[in-house]
Amino acid sequence: MAARTWRSGATVFATALSVSLVVAACGDSSDTGSTDASGDASGDAAANADCAEYETYGTFDGGDVEIYSSIRDVEADLFKESFADFEECTGLTIEWNGTGEFEAQLQVRAQGGDLPDIATIPQPGLLATLAADEYPVPAPDAVTALVDEGWGEDWKAYGTVDDTFYAAPLGANVKSFVWYSPSYFSDNGYEIPETWDDMLALSDEIAATGIKPWCAGIESGDATGWVVTDWFEDVMLRENGADVYDQWVAHEIPFNDPAIVSAAERVENILKNEEYVNGGLGDVRSITITPFQEGGLPILAGECAMHRQASFYANQWGDDVVVAEDGDVFAFYLPTINDDGDRPVLGGGEFVTAFNDNPETVAVQTYMATAEFANAKASLGNWISANQGLDVANVANPIDVLSVEILQDPDATFRFDASDLMPAEVGAGSFWKNATDWINGSVETDAMLANIEDSWPAS
Repeated sequence: MAARTWRSGATVFATALSVSLVVAACGDSSDTGSTDASGDASGDAAANADCAEYETYGTFDGGDVEIYSSIRDVEADLFKESFADFEECTGLTIEWNGTGEFEAQLQVRAQGGDLPDIATIPQPGLLATLAADEYPVPAPDAVTALVDEGWGEDWKAYGTVDDTFYAAPLGANVKSFVWYSPSYFSDNGYEIPETWDDMLALSDEIAATGIKPWCAGIESGDATGWVVTDWFEDVMLRENGADVYDQWVAHEIPFNDPAIVSAAERVENILKNEEYVNGGLGDVRSITITPFQEGGLPILAGECAMHRQASFYANQWGDDVVVAEDGDVFAFYLPTINDDGDRPVLGGGEFVTAFNDNPETVAVQTYMATAEFANAKASLGNWISANQGLDVANVANPIDVLSVEILQDPDATFRFDASDLMPAEVGAGSFWKNATDWINGSVETDAMLANIEDSWPAS
């Protein structure tokens, strides 16, 4: 599917946003200087010719909008940079607050009455938990119109709870990748595996040379364990197909169903295999204390050969590392298990959720739902969106180009990260925790799956 031009959303959002912002401004006496969104903006920034495309959002006499997020470090810096023109032209200041304890702390802040203006929530299950307590506000009409135009129904559904649409998609990622060093493979005569069995045979071949074929790290603050659950999800999708995957997510089959037991065995054969891991980092248990950002770095030193991780891992290699098919690192598609012609893709993303309808907040969340924002952000590198208005010409990283093509392919069998879709107490709770305990050896497979099953909420 060809990408539409990146300015295609302007007409749709201009009309809806004009109504949304004017209504919000009339109902909020705390607004200090926002104009209407019809284009009659005042102030030095809006008068600048370069600010013409931002006039629709209005101008503000100062004002901060906090965006609370799990995105931090290098990725957060790129987000801050992407707002530079928007800040200059609207008079708003974006406070990007990234943390490794996002999932737990967002709920703490909600319960304490200290919610941010906006949060980028990577788990639709967490969004549902917050919506049940009426913390987020429904998305304004402008955002709804943009999402209807820019994303498919599935993506909109991820941001919808009980028929109320709350959150527009933001970034997206493809998780079904294995990172490797092209020169290491070439020098040793290794070929990219086409099937799961080929991948295991390659792992055995590499292990026989004394090099551990795999390296991994799952430490991620309060979110430790999500890397392991991604393994489970990719295997579930490949071994059992999309229908069973959906049943698993919806708890129509128990968490200790034979399908999940079989998936756990496949993951165990790699991640808990002392012959396979953890190259350059230690034994199996070292996986639990290695930050996920560092899990694949031994590839650069030739201390391991493969690292299963999402497209966004391109941000972690370092500025001097070339990500390309003939570069320092690249990635191949995680092979299929069944020879049925299906090529399933596991992915994830974030959803822009607002906790108030202040004019400043509405302006920011609406801008973040546009194809204009998606293209501006993507042009900075190492970030993509499933927005159909994203022009692949604005994507430089070869992994991201491949990912956009996959996301925009109407024939791809795409499924969102299962743990992110599950109730928060399971997906971001018992699943992460028990998977971590399973890797460090403190719980066996049957007990791990039973513990997760027992944690599933009754309703």
